[in-house]
Amino acid sequence: MTVLILTSEEDVTADMVVLRLGEAGVPVVRLDPADLTNGVALSGEYVRGACRGHLSVGGRLVSMSGLRSVWVRRPGDPAARAAQPSAWLTEESSQALYGMLRCTDARWMNHPDAARRARHKPWQLHLAQRSGLAVPATLITTFPQAAREFADRFPDLVVKPVSGAHPQEPPRAVPTSRVAPDADFTAVAFGPTLLQRRIAKRADIRLTVVGDTLLAARKPADPDAHPDDVDVRFAPSVSPWLPAEVPSRVAEGVLRYMAGAELAYGAFDFAEDADGIWWFLECNQSGQFGFVEMDTGQPIAATIAQWLAEEGGTGRGCADGDRSAAS
Repeated sequence: MTVLILTSEEDVTADMVVLRLGEAGVPVVRLDPADLTNGVALSGEYVRGACRGHLSVGGRLVSMSGLRSVWVRRPGDPAARAAQPSAWLTEESSQALYGMLRCTDARWMNHPDAARRARHKPWQLHLAQRSGLAVPATLITTFPQAAREFADRFPDLVVKPVSGAHPQEPPRAVPTSRVAPDADFTAVAFGPTLLQRRIAKRADIRLTVVGDTLLAARKPADPDAHPDDVDVRFAPSVSPWLPAEVPSRVAEGVLRYMAGAELAYGAFDFAEDADGIWWFLECNQSGQFGFVEMDTGQPIAATIAQWLAEEGGTGRGCADGDRSAAS
């Protein structure tokens, strides 16, 4: 049984997992959907109640019935590197590839439907609340007056994108920024704006979840840092990431979140305040983990590899193989 990894060739984080799978003797096929029709080929047949599918990658033929798991890591747009790419070809290729893969009994990390839903920040915040996690007061609005009233109630705010990275090529990270005390919020009317109460944090927390395994890392905040340095990705670093214990209440809430989101993998970001409360900021369903493993030595790649190598399908689609509707 083979593990299929959908990601770009330049994804060095995926390389860490491929290495662990190789050490365990687990067959791996890695492909970027962007290479469809240009080095990657597919075929699916639906006849007399049976569905059979195959992938060809670099001349290697793989039966979809032989897939034990699919890791949707950082795939490119299907057929983006075809000889004559087009929006139409991308849509056709996406429907073909992901539609066929949905017909297998392979386990997903993460299933495309769940991953697509999990990207939505408003939905994340609501699910985190329902899961019992502490969530900072947040407003997403295009009403300037609503923003002004929210700022009156919570004078110390940050602003962050609703969707994440800016969709330029290559994608550009948009930092979380502190809102100036004299902001008038007129520009809110021109696009949805996410305002959130700033957590005076003593540490940043990155919690990587693989199945039911929780691996937390903590980066202490610089006590002399400027209050405007709110985004750990851009703030000066005074400490590496260090392994951390997960409070039992947080662990329970995170596992409820994962179950509600139907995710097998999630990278959670929390802000820890002076009272030790972990405030939920977001969950990235395909977040990076290499930098955490390098700092902490935590076996994140090995844990992912072990999950992908386990037997047992999800049963979410039709079986790929020789099953007959008459049987």
